[in-house]
Amino acid sequence: MHHPPRPQLILIAFAVLLLVLHGCSTLPRQAAVPAADTTRAVIPGIPNARYWVDTDIDAFIRDAIASAQREREYLVRSGHQGPLPPVSFLAISGGGDDGAFGAGLLVGWSANGTRPEFKGVTGVSTGALIAPFAFLGADYDDELRAVYTTIGPPDVLEPRGALAALTSDGLADNQPLWRLISRYINADLLARIGREYTEKGRLLMIGTTNLDARRPVIWNMGAIASSSDPRALDLFRRIMLASAAIPAAFPPVMFDVEVDGKPYQEMHVDGGAMAQVFLYPPRLFETARSEGMKIAARERKVYIIRNARLDPQWATVERSTLSIAGRAISSLIQTQGIGDLYRIYLTAQQDGLDYHLAYIGADFQAVHREDFDTAYMRALFDYGYQLASKGYSWHRMPPGLAVRKP
Repeated sequence: MHHPPRPQLILIAFAVLLLVLHGCSTLPRQAAVPAADTTRAVIPGIPNARYWVDTDIDAFIRDAIASAQREREYLVRSGHQGPLPPVSFLAISGGGDDGAFGAGLLVGWSANGTRPEFKGVTGVSTGALIAPFAFLGADYDDELRAVYTTIGPPDVLEPRGALAALTSDGLADNQPLWRLISRYINADLLARIGREYTEKGRLLMIGTTNLDARRPVIWNMGAIASSSDPRALDLFRRIMLASAAIPAAFPPVMFDVEVDGKPYQEMHVDGGAMAQVFLYPPRLFETARSEGMKIAARERKVYIIRNARLDPQWATVERSTLSIAGRAISSLIQTQGIGDLYRIYLTAQQDGLDYHLAYIGADFQAVHREDFDTAYMRALFDYGYQLASKGYSWHRMPPGLAVRKP
């Protein structure tokens, strides 16, 4: 059974209408970073914490080259000789409780025995919640299973009353999600991610949206994890929370930053406001080559997990403002997600990466009664697990281009 438009999308539309009414006060905040200084704002004590890849990818290129050098040094220490081994990247999309599909797919992939160790993992929204566990591999499959098969709505959000919603920064409180993140993202996990980054050159990146600047921000979670700054663990958790902070439905996450030592504050929300899934800047390899940097020849693969269905989902739309607005917003998100798959495909074609795509098939028919419905997530987790444990037949092109190949 197709589930209806996401309730959170209705909340977004409702919040927009509230803003139009101009009838509520706003919560206090520190000054936003001036527009001219947007990219100069830094996280105190943690250099290389993030990138502004929509305009300037130089810092990203430098860190990517440094990570490749650390990988080569690790291979030498490990006794590897000859050409560089194949390398795989994983990109995990947003999708709310449909993230149970990606979690199940990864755990089933481990059971199949063919899941690679990824050179880089990226995540947005629910994909950001999956990404640290996916990055660390099968050792954290139990955590993935627990997060996506045992929780329910009270573990993610606490609804606010009508008055609180009107006078606050979100229609629901996501403190339960913060507690869930804090339970699993601990000092030991952070240390393991940091070691993978510093010793092997592996990359973990999460996307958020800077709402003040209306720009995507890519966070270098490995650099944060390997930092000696005592605030690193809190920052790591807050980035995950921000990436899943649906605008207006949940409160934004405020980040304290500095420009030339002067304090400011940035407002960040769900990374899906900019992209449902991302890999790396499309012009990365081209820019590196144009600057005389040699790109080592090796087999490269990219795996994309789209935590959503791609087939049209029919539903009766009530003739009401909120129903129409909610349906339109969900359509925009669906279309944006498909566009992201094409963008990554073009990047893969340009850079010589084998393209592999997974998404929820039209054959999945579980009833979806509410967001973070435990029974629905268990069914979807098992669906993804069964597909991968038997050997998933990845789609080799985005939908509409061609039939999938074995």
